[in-house]
Amino acid sequence: MSHREKIDNRKKIAQIVARELRALFPEAKIALNFSNSWELLVAVILSAQCTDKKVNEVTAKLFQKYVTLDDYVNASQLEFQQDIFQTGFYHNKAKNILASAKIIKEKYQGKIPCTMEQLIELPGVARKTANIVLGVACGVVVGIPVDTHVRRLSNILGLSKENNPDKIEKDLMEIFPKQEWPKISYRLIEYGRQYCPAKKHDHENCPLTKILK
Repeated sequence: MSHREKIDNRKKIAQIVARELRALFPEAKIALNFSNSWELLVAVILSAQCTDKKVNEVTAKLFQKYVTLDDYVNASQLEFQQDIFQTGFYHNKAKNILASAKIIKEKYQGKIPCTMEQLIELPGVARKTANIVLGVACGVVVGIPVDTHVRRLSNILGLSKENNPDKIEKDLMEIFPKQEWPKISYRLIEYGRQYCPAKKHDHENCPLTKILK
């Protein structure tokens, strides 16, 4: 099979996946709680290697304690680590969040930057986090966020053979039309949670497995 035929084949799968997921989860959206762009960035950084449910439990208290950007700029790292301890990798997450707060205050006058280039320069921010913040906070869609659900399902459904999130994103951008980009990640995440989890389950009866056979 030529490269072109492989892409055409993946495009056909993508078309079916997009159609079915639109029907299953028309209103799919980010599951993290936040009340402004900075809180969104904090929540997404905390969500690395952690469930959204646990992040929402932690940020319910965190966002009451740290209300303004200055609260983060002036925070003690040791204390902040304790506040986010339950999300795991708390040392790095605390260091990255507090360093990002200082950069955003000094370099961007307290406002979240709205370009991929600026966002990925912030500590702890890779393309997945930047894509989420750009899409949700800025209304800018330049890519597709690839989290663990999206990565796993892209392989299972035949959308990508890659393991590297950046390469998976490139594959997905090639086969999904741009109008699908803002929602496809959130729909795949919901599908993974509700029908096709990582743990052992009756995979043959997952809705997409039956259709794609």
